[in-house]
Amino acid sequence: MRLSVDRERCCGAGMCALTAPGVFDQDQDSGRVVLLAAEPPAHFHKAARLAIQVCPCLAITEEG
Repeated sequence: MRLSVDRERCCGAGMCALTAPGVFDQDQDSGRVVLLAAEPPAHFHKAARLAIQVCPCLAITEEG
């Protein structure tokens, strides 16, 4: 699994950081997504995929 985020598209809802805190965080100043692990370990895959689904801004994608 390889993840990518579009910080310009991010609206700062924070669902990613709540759903997969080991993979995503929020920038303290802008509130936008911070990708902590572009290639997260297998035990984070389920939460990361859920974060993709719940992102209201469609700012997270899984590559290949």
